[in-house]
This record gives sequence, structure tokens and C-alpha cells, in this order.
Amino acid sequence: MEILSSRILLRSADPQGSQRFFREVLGLAVYREFGSPGHPGMVFFLGNGFLEVSGHQKDHHAAQARNAGGTPGSGDDGGAMGAAGTALWLQVRDIEAEHERLRTAGATITRGPKQEPWGLVEMWLDGPDGVRIVVVEIPEDHPLRRDQR
Repeated sequence: MEILSSRILLRSADPQGSQRFFREVLGLAVYREFGSPGHPGMVFFLGNGFLEVSGHQKDHHAAQARNAGGTPGSGDDGGAMGAAGTALWLQVRDIEAEHERLRTAGATITRGPKQEPWGLVEMWLDGPDGVRIVVVEIPEDHPLRRDQR
């Protein structure tokens, strides 16, 4: 399989609120907008990938349940739902500057920047729909910055 591009698809309980969070709080740049002007889908640049926030979670759950032979709205999705525990891992150049910017923008920071035992500096945020956001800075002397070959 040759992968040419990829993106994360997020079906939100509040698409407009989620789009506002990713655009205004996180400050992600918009790659494209599509759909109706009243309820557009939005695709954001996400480093080497994309984050698409489109559709409504309840519509997506109902469609998945129908496609999997389950009953929409019953909690029975026929086993089609994705795994819980989704997180976004976002690498930044200056985590302290982002910490201050995100705090000022009203982000819910669940843990400020801290160097982990594995050497990365991580900060954790609560995103829309329970999506954990891990903001990471890779220190200059970390092995991820060096070609180990």
C-alpha cells in the first residue's frame, strides 16, 4: 500500500465549537472548508497531516450503527465504533510560549509543561469531545533529533 496523504477525522458533538477551538484556541491554519455555508466541514493543517472536523457525532454514530447492523441510538453500533482514547500529539518549537498562549486563549490545560523520563517535554490539554491533546517539545539533545544510523 502506498499512502499519499492521511488525515484524522473527528466527528464532533458540537462541530462549530470544535472548529472554533482548533482554529482560535490552538491556532491551527485552515486547509479547506467544504459543505454548506451554515454547517461547513473544515480541514486543518496538522504538521505533515490534516485534521478534518465535519459532520455531527450523532449522525456519524447512527450511520455506523446502520452499516454494522446495529440499532441507531441504542448504544449498539454493531462493533463499528472506533477505539476510545484518541489523542492528538502536536510537536511545537517552544512549549513554554505555547503554554502561555494557550492559557491566555482559555484552553483547559490539565498539566503544564514537564520533562518526561523519556526526555520529551509534554503539556496536556482537554480538547473538544474528550479528545486529549498532547503538546510536545523535543529538546535539542534528544535522540529523536539525531540520526541514530
